[in-house]
Amino acid sequence: MSYTSPSRKILGPQDMPGWLRSSAYREIVSFVEQLSSSVEGKKVSSNYHISEKVHAICAMLDKAETWIEAYPPDSSASRFGNRAFRDWETELRKQAPQLLSDLLPTHSHGAIVELVPYLTEAFGNATRIDYGSGHELSFLIWLLCLCKIEFLEPADSAAIVLVVFRRYLVLCQQLQRTYRLEPAGSHGVWGLDDYQFLPFYFGSAQLFNSGISPADSISPQLANEQSDEYLYLQGIKFIMEMKRGPFFEHSRQLYDISGVLRWEKVNQGLGKMYKAEVLGKFPVVQHLQFGSLFSSQ
Repeated sequence: MSYTSPSRKILGPQDMPGWLRSSAYREIVSFVEQLSSSVEGKKVSSNYHISEKVHAICAMLDKAETWIEAYPPDSSASRFGNRAFRDWETELRKQAPQLLSDLLPTHSHGAIVELVPYLTEAFGNATRIDYGSGHELSFLIWLLCLCKIEFLEPADSAAIVLVVFRRYLVLCQQLQRTYRLEPAGSHGVWGLDDYQFLPFYFGSAQLFNSGISPADSISPQLANEQSDEYLYLQGIKFIMEMKRGPFFEHSRQLYDISGVLRWEKVNQGLGKMYKAEVLGKFPVVQHLQFGSLFSSQ
């Protein structure tokens, strides 16, 4: 297969219908739904296949986290958008090709030219010093591309969510906490979350038949006790750490979700919301890049 350096194709609102008809759109919708299905009723500590390749990706993310110590936040900076994030992101861009070279078998090295942009765009924007669901989507596309080159396999699906994506989430939360990244395109109180979407979608699937109700999900005690097992509760716990005041005031959508009776209904609704509010919104997808693995055709 020939690989090509990815480039932007969604340059204006007029390009949205083409994106919504593209093979890339169908693939990413199918991928996210498949990942959600793979973790239904599963805790992080449940029994599922974890390959050496999954461990290798986590080791790569572990290395990226060590750079936070190398580039501590600038103590003279303003409350939001610490400039030291630019140093961390520069290190990522510098090291990304070698990280992928170390990760992938030699016969897959041709794909590095396509994989680098998705990885380097997955942790935030260094110019604006912000992070949002578009960066999270970039990491999802990176994972999809690893599946398409057969580095990851269908048997890895649950581990992609509960091990790899969870490790990515922990790193992103550490970056957000350390460098006070601005929320990119946040809807404020009316958005699902300032930064992430997928922990709540995947996490709602985990909570099927868990004995935990949606009403329980915004309990600070439960979030503290069970955040290591459920991505949804990990997301709730992080919000409670980062925000002050009554939960219903700063996180209205998640508060309203706690009133739904069944997690199956929550998961279905979040799947529709992801297509409408993330994949269907020009400000989010305008930065997507397309090559031969993730094609705009």
